[in-house]
Amino acid sequence: MARNKWKRMLLDHIIELLLLLIIIALWAAKPSFMTLQNWLNIFKSVALKGVIACGMTMVIISGQIDLSIGSVVAISGVVTSYICDILPRATGMGLTAACIIGIIAAALLAIAIGVFHGFAQQKFGMPSFIVTLSTQLFLYGLAGIICNGFPITNKLPGWFNLIGTGRLGVVPVPAIILIIVFLICLFFMNYTHIGRSIYAVGGNQEAARLSGINVTRTKIFCFAATALLATLGGFMNSAQVLSASFSFGKGWETDVISSVVIGGTSMTGGIGKIRGTLLGIVFLGVIINGMTLLDVSVYMQYIIRGVLLFSSVLLSIFLPKLKQKLL
Repeated sequence: MARNKWKRMLLDHIIELLLLLIIIALWAAKPSFMTLQNWLNIFKSVALKGVIACGMTMVIISGQIDLSIGSVVAISGVVTSYICDILPRATGMGLTAACIIGIIAAALLAIAIGVFHGFAQQKFGMPSFIVTLSTQLFLYGLAGIICNGFPITNKLPGWFNLIGTGRLGVVPVPAIILIIVFLICLFFMNYTHIGRSIYAVGGNQEAARLSGINVTRTKIFCFAATALLATLGGFMNSAQVLSASFSFGKGWETDVISSVVIGGTSMTGGIGKIRGTLLGIVFLGVIINGMTLLDVSVYMQYIIRGVLLFSSVLLSIFLPKLKQKLL
């Protein structure tokens, strides 16, 4: 019995152990890996996708998927930059006021997108894969039309740059935003009715409905939260370069979903934790940073990340079965 207990504990913390081993190996190979500056760079680099991963965790726990996050990143930056360009010239409005209006407009658009995703999936019975993929294509096209196929540059106010590049002491502002988002999502999932509803819907939708949970509202909340966090990621992305483009955010879905799955969230729904996603974000950030320091080719990095995603899904399938055998 004691041996089984240790085995279960090992399985429960397998990602942490793997991360520790990888950190030790990278430290030995590249001593510069363990410097404070490098770790701050890791957290800054994962922050943009990390805030979105917190929302994606909710969506996947509810039994759905959202492939539109990259396009939401693009459209949020484009809408904000476009409004910052148009309003001051058309009305004489100050750039700060125009930027605030742009931020609000992008946030409202994100909420509308989330409502559409939840409603279309639940009311029409459409797979969320198809619904969000359709939205992805639509939003990339819309962003391209708004910016006329070219980046919108130098239209955002200077203070906006602080969201993406600012520091509080030595800590990057994006890393601070990630921690704040993580704590808020952690509270929602662990201590609120909506959090418990998300787990119930993902575990057994019909049982959740029969128990009085509003399934449609729960799914809309998950999709809207993810879209809002993707908008926040879009703001930080545009803030780093003070520009916006319809191409921003392309391919982000892979890293975001990888982080969530590596953190232990089951693609079948009902199982997962926000703190696991934070671990997955750091895990992926360490891998990418380590490969860069070791001068691993871009093509090999894609191969390694693909194998990592496949292995994480495989682990999420077989790990519960292994734990069950040890009971």
